Amino acid sequence: MKRKGPYLQLISALLMVLWVYTALSKWVDIGMFKSQLHQQPLPDWSTGLLVWLLPAAELTAAGLLMFERTRSAGLLLSFSLLLLFTGYVAMAVLGYWKNVPCSCGGVLNTLGWKEHLWFNLFFTAIAAVGVQLSKLHRKGNLQQDSLAGEPAKADNI
Repeated sequence: MKRKGPYLQLISALLMVLWVYTALSKWVDIGMFKSQLHQQPLPDWSTGLLVWLLPAAELTAAGLLMFERTRSAGLLLSFSLLLLFTGYVAMAVLGYWKNVPCSCGGVLNTLGWKEHLWFNLFFTAIAAVGVQLSKLHRKGNLQQDSLAGEPAKADNI
């Protein structure tokens, strides 16, 4: 089971860099982020909430990924966020909305919708692999504890 550890660490590191970068770039230019959110096909009441909630969720995911004990939750949150973001980008690529600006932070803002879709699909796949490896890693730890004569603990991640 030790072979899964380095892969989980690499996946977690990649996702942490993604989340910290995107969250901070949104908050560094919060005025532009808020303006772009206002142009999204979302209810007006949601903009004030999302301007803080999205970066906070991204930083929460990064924080959870930092620690082995919370890594599984961080991977699940990362996968969920990426799935939502990727679905939104896919709808933009398919022309569901017209002239919707990207409200992503940093250099992601410079990508076209198709490039952004590929970028998101790549990270969604990475997060999905991380979720699966984390499940296998936990399962392996539970089996190793039982084989060692110790009671199996779910929190022994």
